[in-house]
Amino acid sequence: MNSEEYFYAIALRECSQIGDINFHKLVRTFGSAQEAWKRSKKEYRKLEGIGLKTVSDIGNDEHLKFAEKELKFCEKNNIQIRLRYLNEIPSLLQECPDAPAILYQKGTFNDSLQKVSLVGTRNMTPYGKQFIENFFEALQSSIFVSVSGLALGVDKEVHEQSIHYQKPTAAVLAHGFQFLYPSKNKRLSEKILQEGGALLTEFSSSRKPDRENFIQRNRIVAGISPSTIVVETGFGGGSVSTASFANDYNREVFALPGKITDPSSQGCNQLIFHNKATAISAIKDMISLLGFNPAKEKIEELFPHSETTPQLTENQRIIHQSIKENPQISLDDLSQKIDISSHKILPIILELELLGKVKSFSGRQFIAI
Repeated sequence: MNSEEYFYAIALRECSQIGDINFHKLVRTFGSAQEAWKRSKKEYRKLEGIGLKTVSDIGNDEHLKFAEKELKFCEKNNIQIRLRYLNEIPSLLQECPDAPAILYQKGTFNDSLQKVSLVGTRNMTPYGKQFIENFFEALQSSIFVSVSGLALGVDKEVHEQSIHYQKPTAAVLAHGFQFLYPSKNKRLSEKILQEGGALLTEFSSSRKPDRENFIQRNRIVAGISPSTIVVETGFGGGSVSTASFANDYNREVFALPGKITDPSSQGCNQLIFHNKATAISAIKDMISLLGFNPAKEKIEELFPHSETTPQLTENQRIIHQSIKENPQISLDDLSQKIDISSHKILPIILELELLGKVKSFSGRQFIAI
């Protein structure tokens, strides 16, 4: 590939009004970043939904100087530049309408392997840590790439367990490669590369880890994998935004339920309650839903089934029986059928999910297990 195309792509993306979506419009209209740089100011009327103000910064020599400096930095530090419009970014991420126009990569990312994103709070509890350990232990015979965000807590544990079980892992950064945040994870980032993993970022080398970058980063974590697992998160935690992006991209989302009094589980419980994530009741069931073929040896369940059938309350029994008789019944139809208001049904369905009696689907539909 002509290095000039990367040069102009970096310069174009640096323009003040050119985000990822406008960048895509420009290269789609003019055929390349180089042609967009040269022609878009004069021929902006060819661009749907883009006016003169949007293209006014294109042609600025400062951006060309920036691009030249960036290319030298990447070459010196073994950073690969991936362009979306040349289909160089991971294939699932490529499908996202707001995918990054440019992705910077250090290390190896094998896009042919199955990928799973695991995210969660920086304030990980022993419960969350145990789940991650059990997850990787159960999948020790499977080949896949784990994806997370290199933060402290859950992210760090995901990357470390990946390395322990010799699974390639990809860390998506919220800053450029001149920085490493948090600095405590510098050694971990080096280990990720040594063990055949990758560091990925959409941000040019000089971009600092500003607060708004983290939410932006989360869409890549969600978009790069077919499934996202939220291990632990509080109300409004960053991982809730990752789950939201995954939902928008029509990807599978799983959440680890916990006590309603536990701050680290409240975000997960909320995702499950609002049907934005499937509750994880047993690791072996989740592994099956992820499409893995686990080893034949017994996989320890997160919530082991009792030898005896759990006793259901009267309302649990009524709701379970009605769902059993009407597979994939919607919440509204269920409410009408058993004459119980929907806001009273949802908490009971969550209880049934945790008992392994019911599974929910998007659109608030349910089946009995």
